[in-house]
Amino acid sequence: MDREFLIDLFADFGPVTIRPMFSGYGISADGTNFALALRAGLYFRADEVTIPQYEAEGSKPFQYQTRAKTVTVNSYWQLPARLFDDTEELSEWARAALAAAQRAALQKRPKARKVGKAVPKKAKEKVVKKTAKKSKPRKKSTS
Repeated sequence: MDREFLIDLFADFGPVTIRPMFSGYGISADGTNFALALRAGLYFRADEVTIPQYEAEGSKPFQYQTRAKTVTVNSYWQLPARLFDDTEELSEWARAALAAAQRAALQKRPKARKVGKAVPKKAKEKVVKKTAKKSKPRKKSTS
């Protein structure tokens, strides 16, 4: 799949950003990546809400091989081939994939940090030890 094909494919969906990624492209809208176009096919972001739709179509999650094993990435599922001929329905699937990606981004948001600067425990111990050494009173020599 080349860039021009992908631009045409997502025309009904709306503007997308297509960036080189891995051996293909990452596809995003509104700053959120929701699809991968790879040699093996087009994969959309999926979650517990949308995975049943992919399973009903007989789609599979994205997989790749390492030297030791096959890795399955359940967050991206292959788009059913029939949708390449129906850009209107593909747009509906793309909106659902974008929504899944946005839900995932909300879950990953970092928790608010405390205002103070954190000091590692070992660093605190060193400060205490140095302070303790300095606080010992010196003996005066009487001569």
